[in-house]
Amino acid sequence: MLVLERAADARARGARIRAHVSGYGASADAHHPSAPDPGGAGAERAIRAALADALIDPDEVAHVNAHGTSTPLNDVTEARVIRRVFGERPAVTSTKGAIGHLIGAAGAVEAAYTVLAVQHGTVPPTANLDSQDPEIAVDVVAKDARALAIGAAVSNSFGFGGHNAVLVVTGA
Repeated sequence: MLVLERAADARARGARIRAHVSGYGASADAHHPSAPDPGGAGAERAIRAALADALIDPDEVAHVNAHGTSTPLNDVTEARVIRRVFGERPAVTSTKGAIGHLIGAAGAVEAAYTVLAVQHGTVPPTANLDSQDPEIAVDVVAKDARALAIGAAVSNSFGFGGHNAVLVVTGA
């Protein structure tokens, strides 16, 4: 279960803390209420805001759980934003392909997935990914789970009208 509460309160009641949400960023990048910016400026602002809120440098992030809408424009845009912010280094996965379009629940599922990856130090492969678009030039975990020391991870969730929400998750 994903529970958001102060760490001190959770410890006081004896809860097991799996990870911390260390930073949050949000923005909108729409030119129009139903059309996100194909350049991803808002998505980049949200990621950079979350990293700044967490006081974490992009080089410290080992895993990015991308929203992955499974559309050619949005996946390429998201990959380009990830590459601009993080370079080639982080392992990238996407939960969206496994859970479908849950809209409001997608962000919560993506955050829980990222917490479990941080906790277990294993990044599961991206479900249903048989081949990668050559325009997506990031390290997508595709076929096999990857053991990875994850001190910090990022979870993206993008919604209607180009709204972007990003969490930075760190180990407990």
